[in-house]
Amino acid sequence: MVVGTNRPTKLIIDRQAIKNNIVNQQAKLNDGTEIFAVVKANAYGHGLVGTAYTALSAGATGLCVAILDEGLELRRAGITEPILVLGITEPEQAALAIENDISLTVGSLEWFKRYREIQSNGDVLKVHIALDTGMGRIGFRDTDELSKALNVVQGEDFNFEGIFTHFATADEQNHDYFIHQYDQWKKLISVVNPLPKYVHVSNSATGLWHTNIAGNMVRMGISLYGLNPSGKVLTPTMNLQPALSLVSHLDFVKQLHKGESVSYGATYQAAKNEWIGTIPLGYADGYPRAMQGFHVIIDGGFCEIVGRVCMDQLMIRLPRKLNIGTKVTLIGNDGDKSISATDIADYVGTINYEILTGLSDRIVRKYIN
Repeated sequence: MVVGTNRPTKLIIDRQAIKNNIVNQQAKLNDGTEIFAVVKANAYGHGLVGTAYTALSAGATGLCVAILDEGLELRRAGITEPILVLGITEPEQAALAIENDISLTVGSLEWFKRYREIQSNGDVLKVHIALDTGMGRIGFRDTDELSKALNVVQGEDFNFEGIFTHFATADEQNHDYFIHQYDQWKKLISVVNPLPKYVHVSNSATGLWHTNIAGNMVRMGISLYGLNPSGKVLTPTMNLQPALSLVSHLDFVKQLHKGESVSYGATYQAAKNEWIGTIPLGYADGYPRAMQGFHVIIDGGFCEIVGRVCMDQLMIRLPRKLNIGTKVTLIGNDGDKSISATDIADYVGTINYEILTGLSDRIVRKYIN
């Protein structure tokens, strides 16, 4: 992917905000509870390596990724702290994990069987066992199968480093299903003796609203980046400081006459003579095509996006003729106005996670503080 270093559109990542979010989360946890920073998906769009180093400098003791390749990239960047791959890695790739001291998630006896068939050199693999308590994604679901897995993982071929589950509704007002999952967790974990080094059930939402069952490690995801995992449903129990801003500037300004149209499909027509500004950002950068009718911040006020968002550009209605080069804020704060990733998500009917992770590598990341 080519990075657009020579255009004004950029993501500004505030390292201090990330650090503050970690410190605020740590203050809510019991003594001895560790934080692993979840930096999968390019650190939720914030930049994998830069965010990982920032989180570790703030007190995170390890990192979580989704795929082995993300862990390998962190190792190539010189990071030596623990790394856990949360998704399933093919047994054939386990040698790479061992070579790079990366822990893998296992959720089935079949995985152990396949690994045993190809493993021959006596190396020890670090393993976290996943338990499916109701997420319905990956993991062991009953005590019989789990007990068989424990007999395998406690052998000399493995370092049984951790065990975990993932809650599906920790960010919702109704706690019934959360309690159901927690009961399933207690049932499954009852056959695990001794417990491994890491026992972790807490994603961001659990770390915010259910710290009484945090285990001894929290996987800090969306809250690391200062966003509310529930969107606007629940009020965060700590101060979350958004770390990401998306900014650009006007690169073209023109006057549109009454009745003239803007963008594909001619879905917007000027009701009168209007000044229209163009911004070098589009859906190829991860800014949703459906944002027509939303707004950006410019010159101290909100300006409406007119016409369909194009692949590489979008247009806004200006209050008056403004100069080329005038700053535009698409996510972030400017004066007393603000736009969050959650605001954008609400507008297009999705979640803030999708907005952040969809921000393209084409947008240059600039780290501050």
